[in-house]
Amino acid sequence: MDEPETALSPKTQLEPLTLLRDMSQAGHAQFIIATHSPILMACPGAHIYSFDSVHEKLFDYEQTEHYQVYKGFMENRNRYLGDA
Repeated sequence: MDEPETALSPKTQLEPLTLLRDMSQAGHAQFIIATHSPILMACPGAHIYSFDSVHEKLFDYEQTEHYQVYKGFMENRNRYLGDA
């Protein structure tokens, strides 16, 4: 799937996350997803790769740039808005 979160709010992204988790844990499916969503990346058992460089790289969920940006923004949005 290519960026399935595109038209979904963060809350609505929880629905496909639950579906992905349930289907993969039941052994019924395997998914390859291109996403920028830290919500979808949080799927238990996910293997997260970055293809930004010449060679792909495997990341832990909390090491991804997308997770770090969202986490940083939620912890201190003023730092991102220039009001620090």
